[in-house]
Amino acid sequence: MPSAHVFNSGPESVVYTTSNGAPYPEPYEAQRVHVGNKQIGSALLLQDFHHIDLLAHFDRERIPERVVHAKGGGAHGVFEATHDISDLSCAKLFEVGKKTPLTLRFSTVGGESGSADTARDPRGFAIKMRTEEGNLDWVFNNTPIFFLRDPAKFPHFIHTQKRDPQTHLKDNDMFWDYLSQNPESVHQVMILMGDRGIPKGHAFQHGYSGHTFKFVNDKGEWQYVQIHVRSDQGVDFYTQEDGVKLAGENPDIHNAELFEQIEQGKFPSWTVSVQTMTQQQAEQFRHSVFDLTKVWPHAEYPLRPVGKITLNKNPENYFAEIEQVAFSPSHLVPGIEPSADPVLQSRLFSYPDTHRHRLGVNYQQIPVNAPLVPVANFQRDGFMTVNGNQGNRPNYQSLIKPLQYSKRNTVSATHEQLAAAQINNFLSQVDDKDFEQPRALWEKVFDDSAKSRFINNISGHLGGCKSKEIQQRQLKVFQRVHPDIASRIGEKIGVTV
Repeated sequence: MPSAHVFNSGPESVVYTTSNGAPYPEPYEAQRVHVGNKQIGSALLLQDFHHIDLLAHFDRERIPERVVHAKGGGAHGVFEATHDISDLSCAKLFEVGKKTPLTLRFSTVGGESGSADTARDPRGFAIKMRTEEGNLDWVFNNTPIFFLRDPAKFPHFIHTQKRDPQTHLKDNDMFWDYLSQNPESVHQVMILMGDRGIPKGHAFQHGYSGHTFKFVNDKGEWQYVQIHVRSDQGVDFYTQEDGVKLAGENPDIHNAELFEQIEQGKFPSWTVSVQTMTQQQAEQFRHSVFDLTKVWPHAEYPLRPVGKITLNKNPENYFAEIEQVAFSPSHLVPGIEPSADPVLQSRLFSYPDTHRHRLGVNYQQIPVNAPLVPVANFQRDGFMTVNGNQGNRPNYQSLIKPLQYSKRNTVSATHEQLAAAQINNFLSQVDDKDFEQPRALWEKVFDDSAKSRFINNISGHLGGCKSKEIQQRQLKVFQRVHPDIASRIGEKIGVTV
């Protein structure tokens, strides 16, 4: 059988054929009924497989676009381990000098597949590494935090970033109505509406796990980690005015520039590092280590280098290699485990579920998703089984033809010791600590020019709300971050708190 990772189209000189491989003389022709020397109307023949198959396939060319992250682009490359972290993780891809092939997809969050690259939006930063222990997916964003920490809020939040159910238009009131009712979102709002809200290209942004993961070494010892993928090109941005202008002039500018960079041999790269935290440190941490709206201060938890990612090959076919690539944070390898982060736990289910809907139950047999290593289990059949269905091996645990089972020499670190074992319904509450990190962003990170751009960006969007109540509610959120933010925005949009 052909290799699962042949992404090219083969020889350039090929003979035109039907879908079943039969040579065919003319793509445009269709069989029609003739009587004598005259053609009767436009009567076509059902026997014309070439024409009927052409139309039937055309009618089915579109698969469902991603519910979120529909607009994106990407390329192939390699991860090279450069620093020894065997004390942290026993994952084989981290052995110094080892190179692991990968596919990386960049995306916006809220827009449809034809939307502009320069929309003000967080960016997806998803990496599929094909390791000797199976596929490892890092499904990251270009911001270290997110709008929420309660997983049940996610569908509500995404709906407010989409279209109004009556007008089918984007609606500023929907956007700010949600954010103003959920003040824990303000940290991400400040990043989104600041300079990092519109990257100057795929190569000029960082990627972050956001979630807390766990690295486990060969002794079964584990630590919490946050993973950072920092651009070696540096971080750059478009202003709001530039982003709007480019959205009309060249809505695909990020994808176009990435393609050209790689074609010209200007391979973009990123340095992979981790922050680590012991369980004892986590218990003493000012915030929950599972709070997706908070960062770990670098002064307390410095970055430790791990390796380098380089993109060096463009896809031969966008649909096959980028549109069909399917990432999930549940695709892990020995030495890396999820934490009890509730949003992460929710994503562990949600991502494979959307792939089964969008691409089919056998989505991991699609070449761009297939592991390099053989897959041996008891999953069989289903739509689009194309890998030989694991041959004649029994589809149950058999002693006649038994599978071999690798014994892990690590103690599973899957579950932390939790403070309470009872089951309850939980919704996080906002308190003053939720505004400390956004306040530090305003006071210590934004310079005067960045503050002015931020105020203008917010005012332009929040000022588009029809509801004064929503505007006032959001201004009260900003007031808790810093009074200057609320007063400056309020003055621009003509609303007082």
